[in-house]
Amino acid sequence: MNRVVVGFDFSSGSAYAVDLAINIANRTQSDIRLVYVKEKKEDEGPIRAEIEQRNAGVAHLLEGIKLEYVIREGNPAEQLAAQAKEDNAMLLIVGTHGMSGMKRSVLGRNSYRTVELSPVPVLIIREDFNFNKALETIVVPIDSSDDTRQKVGQAAMFARTFGSTIHLLGLYTSTFEDIRRTVNNYVKMVERYLDEKEISYETKYLEVEKNVTLTTLEYANEVKADLIAIMTEQEKSLSSLFLGTYAQQMINESNIPVLTVRPRSVLANQD
Repeated sequence: MNRVVVGFDFSSGSAYAVDLAINIANRTQSDIRLVYVKEKKEDEGPIRAEIEQRNAGVAHLLEGIKLEYVIREGNPAEQLAAQAKEDNAMLLIVGTHGMSGMKRSVLGRNSYRTVELSPVPVLIIREDFNFNKALETIVVPIDSSDDTRQKVGQAAMFARTFGSTIHLLGLYTSTFEDIRRTVNNYVKMVERYLDEKEISYETKYLEVEKNVTLTTLEYANEVKADLIAIMTEQEKSLSSLFLGTYAQQMINESNIPVLTVRPRSVLANQD
């Protein structure tokens, strides 16, 4: 059976991550592995007692799936990535307070490093997101980078699972015709893929005037997106780099859940 791994540290952000994991796991018939990463001198007894109490409180929500937990010790990002690899997880979910609240959340402070290390897609969610709203709209930005289409399969999985509409966002980061043509071609390839999978989608092209992250977020907020799917590596242009790496910017700035997918070429180099 598939498995969803969830980082947990008793913060409200990680509690929301568990709630969303249950929703996803029920729909995909996947077991859940909750992971608590403790400090070296931290007593496991109280940790186990509280986790087991919390798990018992949500047991009635599980639809034929298991909710298990493990306590690991060490660097949170490294331990979460290691557990995801050991479980061959389909997804790793981490909750965060956002930059203003990361001091209260160990996992929140390590969210970007977790994305960097994880061999599986990582879903980052903020505690201030409206979880009462169905996952109806998924934004998938497409640029001219070679790896940009690799996130489409994961986005399509979510769309099939939740009956969502994918919003393809073609991003023009240059006036050079070759680059713009590449974006157009990639978008058309993705459209054909979604047609074959019978997944609903809409397409929009935008000029990136300031920054790739800001352009994506402005559009995502405009369409009231429930999820943004990105690659951890994005087109290397001045417009996307002046605020830092694309994935890090998105995690820091977005109040919408962000699904991050690492390029296969990066993962292959680590094996």
